[in-house]
Amino acid sequence: MNSRLKDRVVLITGASGGLGEKIARMAAASGGHLVLLARRKDRLSRLAAELEASFSVTCTYYQLDMSDLDAVTTIFSKIINDFDRIDVLVNNAGFGIFRTVEEAGLEEMQQMFKVNVFGLIAATKMVLPKMLTQKEGHIINIASQAGKIATPKSGIYAATKHAVLGFTNCLRMEVADKGIFVTAVNPGPIETNFFDLADTSGEYVQNVKRWMLQPDDVARKIVRSMLTNKREINLPFWMELGGVLYRLMPSVFEKVAGSLFRQK
Repeated sequence: MNSRLKDRVVLITGASGGLGEKIARMAAASGGHLVLLARRKDRLSRLAAELEASFSVTCTYYQLDMSDLDAVTTIFSKIINDFDRIDVLVNNAGFGIFRTVEEAGLEEMQQMFKVNVFGLIAATKMVLPKMLTQKEGHIINIASQAGKIATPKSGIYAATKHAVLGFTNCLRMEVADKGIFVTAVNPGPIETNFFDLADTSGEYVQNVKRWMLQPDDVARKIVRSMLTNKREINLPFWMELGGVLYRLMPSVFEKVAGSLFRQK
């Protein structure tokens, strides 16, 4: 799938399920050695054993809650010491809760920013010095089309993904001449367990299910891009086109597409 990953070390956060698990499987199938992080240790253990047996790669895992910045520092320090190099960092851990601004609680706001933004930045800062020393590497941040087009009931989630895109774009320019690639991945809704928490009523999933991306397809595009100078991966194409129109004519776009925005 991606011969560039042969014997390279790929670190993935949020790797115990959903898109992160799919990325892990495809990176292992390409010959990459994996470092997997997530809160669910039992699922990481089973996945690591399966990938090692199936693909003859090493697969190391660490239990980690990305909202705990002290734990991020501790675990990533261990990883940096244990591994001679980190070739690819996939900042995949994240979650969303769909509520209006009025309904959203301050605690869930803090938690979303801790995981989606602060944890991502902390992980990047821990790995970046090693990549700078190597003079090569690839940082892939899983953002969202929500970071480009905010819609009702996703105000806080969209704000976190706007932040991820801003951070990613800045980092890309800072390391452009240092051999390090930085990619933002901006998918629309993916058919994963993300919506078990984000959309507890099931109404949004029911409304958009026919347009949902398949996690295998998204993971495949991400893995194929690893260790290439890919600025962004935007999926699906029509949603990215909508984002371009939104930036050019926001008022017109909101009037025309307002009913679609209210599918939550």
